[in-house]
Amino acid sequence: TDPPKPTVTLQPSRTQIYSGETVTVRCEIQGGERAQWTYEWRRGQKNIHETSSEYRISRLTESHGGGYSCRATRSSSWTEWSDSTTLRVTVPSKPTVTLQPPWPQIYSGETVTVRCEIQGGEGAQWTYEWRPAKLNTPPTYSEYRITVTESDSGGYSCRGKRSFSRTEWSDALTVVSKPKAELRADRTAVPVGGSVTLTCSVSPSSSSSSSSSSGWKYYWYRDGKSYEALTNGQISVSEGGLYSCRGGRGEPVYYTEDSESVRIDTTVSNRPVVTLYPNWSEIYRGETITVRCEIHGGDTEWDYEWETNSTIKPPNQTEYRIRSASSSNSGNYRCKGRMKSSQHNTTEWSDSVTLTVSDNKPRPVLTVSPSWLSPGASVTLNCQVEHPSAGWSFYWYKAVPDLSEKSSSYELLPDGSGTAQDSYIIHGQTHTAGYVCRAGRGDPEYHTDHSQPKFVWSAGQFVSLCPFNKLMLAHHFIHQDLDH
Repeated sequence: TDPPKPTVTLQPSRTQIYSGETVTVRCEIQGGERAQWTYEWRRGQKNIHETSSEYRISRLTESHGGGYSCRATRSSSWTEWSDSTTLRVTVPSKPTVTLQPPWPQIYSGETVTVRCEIQGGEGAQWTYEWRPAKLNTPPTYSEYRITVTESDSGGYSCRGKRSFSRTEWSDALTVVSKPKAELRADRTAVPVGGSVTLTCSVSPSSSSSSSSSSGWKYYWYRDGKSYEALTNGQISVSEGGLYSCRGGRGEPVYYTEDSESVRIDTTVSNRPVVTLYPNWSEIYRGETITVRCEIHGGDTEWDYEWETNSTIKPPNQTEYRIRSASSSNSGNYRCKGRMKSSQHNTTEWSDSVTLTVSDNKPRPVLTVSPSWLSPGASVTLNCQVEHPSAGWSFYWYKAVPDLSEKSSSYELLPDGSGTAQDSYIIHGQTHTAGYVCRAGRGDPEYHTDHSQPKFVWSAGQFVSLCPFNKLMLAHHFIHQDLDH
């Protein structure tokens, strides 16, 4: 009779075995004594150099996979080839560390469950190896509930093991230091009848995950007291206060650090006005002027705040007295008030007032009319400053020539000190004379330079002088008139 057809069996008998494991392949003939047979093997259509009835493959690789068949010979008689038995060698996939809850990021101090998942490895008896090594206390599990610490900043990763098979290490699930909430406001003052939107966020936020999957709930505080708790990180407020926020998630609740505080003010209807005392927008270096913030309405007491583009910022008081102005004081000035009794109530900013400080000292221009006169006629002096409307009073002088020094000294004319008018009349002028003016204003009074001298020529006096004196006086006055 023909010898029976052999059968190929695997030990272990699974058709799916993981790379790195060991398997025994066996050729069995029903009722046949193994010692009497010689064996021939093939995988697919390719012969294998093996002649025994069974052989052991250690540390399987993918190349060992395929359909195994055998036949046997004895006394020049061959059995049929066995049916093919397929060995599937599975390379376990790289595991994934997952989180429960499924947050995109974990932070030091949080308590979470980490889980090692091997895709396609279900049903196999894996043991697990973890990084950091402190998790590898026997027995090692596929998941742990852990409280993350700063020392775990390298993150968490795992791999699976069974017999000689090992998966790759998973990617690390990284740990981030404790986050700080960030608070943004679309404006810092609540307009009259309006509101301000505040937004709280925790960084780094994952762009691929919605705020709900990141698990944060937002806790709001106003003036240090609990204000509101929301899953949405945005609130609308219509009352002033010092606001801050923080995020919290998990069980027990893990809190981020508090955000920086943002002061939100409520705008009251009182409107401030900036005024200048004296009311001169253009002044000269060295003058004194006061910039004042005035808030009308009610008997409220205010703290004041100034905003200016001048080099020197005013102190936060109702008025700023500039005792000796310089170009550093030039600029726009505006102010607002904050109620002393309720620090979150403020006015709007006032309109700006511009102050210009000129570094030049002004010199007035004197004119005389007429400059040639008949004996006994009246003379009108007129003194002009660059800004005639700006509060000047005027001083009038006679220039007395010193013939030896070719110079003049100034004698104040009668009632010629600090006149409100910019003109001065001299009645009954008889002699040739020179005149000078200057202007002053403010408290303490600021004075301009003296004007250039101007001369009134009296023909009668000029004719009566002896020739030498006539020559000297004409030389002196004409010299001064030409010079100036």
